[in-house]
Amino acid sequence: MKGVRFWGTRGSLPVALTSAGLGRKLRELLRAARGQAIATDADIERLLAGLPFALAGTYGGHSACVQIDTGGPDFVVCDMGSGLRPFGQAAMAQRGGKAQTFHIFMSHLHWDHIMGLPFFVPAFIPGNRVIVYGSHRELEMALRRQQEPPSFPVGFDTIFEGRIEFRHLEPGVTHDVAGLRVSTMLQRHTGDSYGYRFEAQGKVLVYSTDSEHPLADPAHTERFVHFFRDADLVIFDAMYSLADAISVKADWGHSSNVVGVELCQLAGVRHLCMTHHEPVFDDAAIEAMLAETRRLEEITRSAAPLQVSAAYDGLEIAL
Repeated sequence: MKGVRFWGTRGSLPVALTSAGLGRKLRELLRAARGQAIATDADIERLLAGLPFALAGTYGGHSACVQIDTGGPDFVVCDMGSGLRPFGQAAMAQRGGKAQTFHIFMSHLHWDHIMGLPFFVPAFIPGNRVIVYGSHRELEMALRRQQEPPSFPVGFDTIFEGRIEFRHLEPGVTHDVAGLRVSTMLQRHTGDSYGYRFEAQGKVLVYSTDSEHPLADPAHTERFVHFFRDADLVIFDAMYSLADAISVKADWGHSSNVVGVELCQLAGVRHLCMTHHEPVFDDAAIEAMLAETRRLEEITRSAAPLQVSAAYDGLEIAL
């Protein structure tokens, strides 16, 4: 495995930067530019390079979709949120007319993780092949149902014409797909979700979203520590603060930045990347959570440092 690219990082539903939010950014940007030379493009680039990411950029608004670069000819993706659409456009441009194979691993079947499929253009193209993997027995049914009348104007078979295949992955069994050794584990989430552990070329990637972690259950903690063990990168659902996760949003099926740090430290993980961001959080709120999480990692560290980042649409992480 060479690395990952995030095409969608929001939880529950896609969100957009509003005109009010953009206005706030522009005002802050203009304040930051006071007294600085901005006469040339190089001046502007220097100014932007010195600004916080939450001001100079955005975490984005697409729902879950993560591409894994295996170094091989096939495309590999986790989840089909709205980020699947721009991923599909990029894949089409990259391979320019050549037949493509896509391996798509599904964490679960809630709408925010499947809504991109009807807009995934590569699946419309004769010669392309899309193989969808998951541990839910209802996998094919769920994807077909979202395109049944009156929910969608064009039926599943009309669009895809048999180009999509479905493969069931038995949890706890290692499967070989596209040069990856893949295993899944049941997670705590309404309707069930499954985490994925991918291994190849001595690298380990864990994709664990839409999972709640009861702090008072040591057996649960030990299962996840074992699943995360020695991973180079864990992509983790840190949708809530710990206070929300154990109070007003308990049993909502998501986790927190604090739990992510604890599990990754116990498992000897090298890099924790928080994703599935709360849709009500703006860029500044996500940036603040990232700063708090990095500080938490510092003060609780007992072994090698754990790198902590927050995913944004377009982020690339090398393995």
